[in-house]
Amino acid sequence: MLSLIHIEYIMGTIFLLLYFVTTLGLILVIITENRNPLKTIPWVVVLLLAPGLGLLLYLIFGQDNRKQRVISRRTYKRIMKQPARSQGVQDTCVIPAAYLPLATLLGNSGHSPLLYGSRIKVYTKGIDKFHDLLEAIQEAKHHIHIEYYIFNDDEIGRKIQGALIRKAKEEIEVRVIYDDVGCWNVKSRFFKEMKQAGIEVYPFLKVVFPIFSSKVNYRNHRKVAIIDGRIGFIGGMNIADRYVKGVSWGEWRDTHFRVEGKGVQGLQSIFLIDWYVVSKTRLKGEIYYPTVPVLSDTITQIATSGPIGPWRTLLQATIQLIANAKKYIYIQTPYFLPTEGLNQALQIAALSGVDVRLMLPKHSDTMAANIASHSFIDDLVKAGAKIYFYRLGFLHSKLIVCDDYITSVGSANMDFRSFEHNFEINAFTYHREFALRLKGVFLEDMRHCEQLNPTQWFKRPIKQRVSESFMRLFSPLL
Repeated sequence: MLSLIHIEYIMGTIFLLLYFVTTLGLILVIITENRNPLKTIPWVVVLLLAPGLGLLLYLIFGQDNRKQRVISRRTYKRIMKQPARSQGVQDTCVIPAAYLPLATLLGNSGHSPLLYGSRIKVYTKGIDKFHDLLEAIQEAKHHIHIEYYIFNDDEIGRKIQGALIRKAKEEIEVRVIYDDVGCWNVKSRFFKEMKQAGIEVYPFLKVVFPIFSSKVNYRNHRKVAIIDGRIGFIGGMNIADRYVKGVSWGEWRDTHFRVEGKGVQGLQSIFLIDWYVVSKTRLKGEIYYPTVPVLSDTITQIATSGPIGPWRTLLQATIQLIANAKKYIYIQTPYFLPTEGLNQALQIAALSGVDVRLMLPKHSDTMAANIASHSFIDDLVKAGAKIYFYRLGFLHSKLIVCDDYITSVGSANMDFRSFEHNFEINAFTYHREFALRLKGVFLEDMRHCEQLNPTQWFKRPIKQRVSESFMRLFSPLL
């Protein structure tokens, strides 16, 4: 008869054997996924050196979901065909040869059609954006579609919520998607009040057991609103007071667009895809894609990316844009934690004589990300790029302007999380006058910046440089 000690020994041996086999199996899976070795090796090391913690971290942060689909190809094609059917003669637009590769890339990898004739209003202050969003909501005649990473229960959030409830009571179709993790601190009653008023509300990738779910790592970071298929909003501003009232150290500087015309159809198709993902309901009909007038000679592509699918569309497009810049490329981003390819593209552009300017916040809302971002600056400065630190508050703008012709504004930051893990959306615009307008915005912001002095920068304390390098190791998780 086996003693209790023997039973415990056998059970312990079986557990260790199973754990050892599981760990080796995971290592084999990671290796056979043919990832970038820079990503594969750290996970193998973590699993070997800290098997318990490493296994948990891998289950949450390390799984590669690109081969999974959150929507079938058939349904995806049906939704994307709706704006295509409504395209007319005005969509036969010509992209200059120098920028055709970017447009083709976005078309092939992101299924982003060229949309002609949009009128775009630029916001750099939250108070202006929310004033116009509320006005558009109040004038809605058929439907309102809202999709935000953060929808806070604060003064601004309550104003938007109240306006949506009033429209729902008028029997206007109102649909809301919010990110489950982005709204963790929002009490359920806030969204329940909207549901009780007749608004359809869904969280994106709801996380029930955060510590055991890989969903916590994949967030819907998009900020989109569509009213009647005629007016759309896209950019970097969530629904929260800080976008109007600022932060303790100053204003909240952001960039957002109000779009009229064909560009709205690009926003609508993305929302309807996400709506199908959360509700399993496919909305169709010309009412969601009304005939719109030609309001300018602007050409726009609405591009998305996410952890699902074979391509990292926004990362690839950003690298392509930088690699093909001839005169200058100006970038604003709140977080600069670039992938190796993006970092190399910026260095090569600067070394090739392109005027590369990178604007970052002097003070950030995330200390770890701010410290890590500084570790990437050294090589850029050595290559000849100019770095600017915005001093008036927190710079949250995600803006790229290139060669007086191309602009990009949206939700994607220049970091691993946006390009690798989040569901993001950006608007790429091809138009000289519009690009010059956004260039003017960048140059105006430069007046409120402190330009990095290379001599002083390279003399910063060794303790600071070590902390920057250490935090850089965690860049993919920040």
